[in-house]
Amino acid sequence: MARNDITLGDLTHRDHAFYGLIWAGTTLAGRVDAALIRAHDLPLSWFEVMLWLNAQDDAVAASDLGAKTLLSRSQVSRVVDSLQARGLVARVPSPLDARSVRITLTPEGRAAFTAADDTRREALREAFDERLDETDIEALERVWSKLKK
Repeated sequence: MARNDITLGDLTHRDHAFYGLIWAGTTLAGRVDAALIRAHDLPLSWFEVMLWLNAQDDAVAASDLGAKTLLSRSQVSRVVDSLQARGLVARVPSPLDARSVRITLTPEGRAAFTAADDTRREALREAFDERLDETDIEALERVWSKLKK
């Protein structure tokens, strides 16, 4: 059976921009996820939690991770459980509330994050380094900053 060449039809520039963002996000996230799993057995959702933890000087509450990541609170909890089982994060008592715990990367987790971050950068090299120049990257950053507000 022959394939038809389908199009999005007569969409506005805004619609094309929206679907372009969706396509780029989904495509690039899939590329990074596959590379991280292949090289480190580390899904992108785990990497995202580690990304936030790596940037912190102190342990953080799981609810704070949930507020910053693209994951739900229950997803964050499952990711933290999986990372803890691999020795990449630790749960430590909260210094402010004895009933709660905070999450931190272990030294092994920091090393694993560094290696995984190198893999992430390599997975995105073609899209970001070979296709986009500094002006393009700065424009993307400006757009992202505006949309995030």
